[in-house]
Amino acid sequence: MSTLSRPTKSTAAARTRWAAAAGIVAVGAGVALGELLAALLSPGLSPVTALGGAVIDAVPPGVKDLAVAWFGTADKAVLIASIGLVTLALAAVAGILEDRRPGTGLVLAGLAGAAGLAAVMTRAQPGQLAALAPVAGAALAMVLLRLLARRLAAWNPARSRAKETAPLARRSFLQLLGLGAAGAAVGGIVTAVIRRAGSLADSARSALALPAPATPAQAIPAGASLDVPGISSLVTPNPDFYRIDTALIVPALSPDNWTLKVSGLVERQVELSFADLLAKPMTARHITIACVSNEVGGDLIGNALWLGWPVRELLAMAGPKDGADMVLSVSSDGWTAGTPLEALTDGRDALLAVGMNGEPLPLEHGFPVRMIVPGLYGYVSATKWLTELRVTRFADDQGYWTPRGWSALGPIKTQSRIDVPRQGAKVEAGTVQFGGVAWAQHRGISRVELRVDRGPWQQAELAPGISKDTWMQWRRGLDLGPGEHEIQVRATDSAGSPQPEQRTPVAPDGATGFHTVSVIAG
Repeated sequence: MSTLSRPTKSTAAARTRWAAAAGIVAVGAGVALGELLAALLSPGLSPVTALGGAVIDAVPPGVKDLAVAWFGTADKAVLIASIGLVTLALAAVAGILEDRRPGTGLVLAGLAGAAGLAAVMTRAQPGQLAALAPVAGAALAMVLLRLLARRLAAWNPARSRAKETAPLARRSFLQLLGLGAAGAAVGGIVTAVIRRAGSLADSARSALALPAPATPAQAIPAGASLDVPGISSLVTPNPDFYRIDTALIVPALSPDNWTLKVSGLVERQVELSFADLLAKPMTARHITIACVSNEVGGDLIGNALWLGWPVRELLAMAGPKDGADMVLSVSSDGWTAGTPLEALTDGRDALLAVGMNGEPLPLEHGFPVRMIVPGLYGYVSATKWLTELRVTRFADDQGYWTPRGWSALGPIKTQSRIDVPRQGAKVEAGTVQFGGVAWAQHRGISRVELRVDRGPWQQAELAPGISKDTWMQWRRGLDLGPGEHEIQVRATDSAGSPQPEQRTPVAPDGATGFHTVSVIAG
């Protein structure tokens, strides 16, 4: 071997980098094609979101809790970004393998496509056309990777110095690499445009006029909203309302095609169209809902004015059979919640909600129809994009989260939160105004108290609540001398039971403990 043709560390590294780039471009083009076809053929399901859904299904409850605790409502964006980074790394490895041992990189790309296909086909209601997206994407990735590997081998930068470089081979590889990258970018842009413009659900929502409630909402009592800067709004605006679910793409359901089926242990199966539902006598109610993943002092909770038809009326039409004790509510994406039948028929304002704060449900909050059940955490009650109510038994069926380590029953626990001052705030010594919210849905709050540095409890002013199903605001001025102070809050429900002091994690049935903040007075 001549000196001029012997590979050096730098030229070998250059070839490895180009091989990795070839893998990234080839797989990127395949992913882009798969997502584009999915946007055209199965807008609610794509290979990427199907893989993300499979990851969510597979992770232990503790990992899910950490994701929500660290990232809050941005957990889905973080998951998608993580999938992207892993795909990027695997694509680079596929390119390097294909360059060094032809055929091995193709196997890796094919396995990735098979994983996407399996994920798509195991999601709820995949449809016959949904399989085309991962298959076509994998085929394009494999073909493009093979072509790029061959052109890279013809150029072979690891065995050529600048003056020996084969210009045509180099140009051919770089041109194909550039075309593949451009195609992937264009495909991604077109997919985004299609998804943004193609949502009939968004247009239908904008055109929808909600009926007036036959049973109006409760009047908000005078003084229910306290004048404390920084305290949570009595009614949470829609854009600020928390969102926790497993949907990586928000289901876009057309109300014209939507139906709700009642099945299972019933005397009569019932099927309801959206027009049928809107024709029912609607009830408007302020109801506070919360996620079971809400940590002590957390913000995965909100209060809204909901408009809907009582679930008990629909169940009465179907006639639950003796022995039934659970209703499995099913989302359009296959997610399920197991709700005690009693909680849907005992007279509480459990609703098939169509409106939120005076407007149709936002898409991300369940349009066209979702469940709202006072007193239960969302994982056992608040099904979005609702399509079926299956009357059954806890002994026979489970909701989505129960086999993943969460309790089958999810009554909301009494909690309270300090909104102001925030943790670590610097305040002037003297009387400091504290404020926040407390909740015990379907039981109500009777008292809120604070203590300074583990001293005696001091009762706060509790604003009149809208109802026992909503949170209540509170405030209290505390005398603080110079220095750092620990402030704790506790609430007592209307039955006289105080919230527990012992700290417990959110799993398996909701966190407990006193919300505690430290402030510095000076």
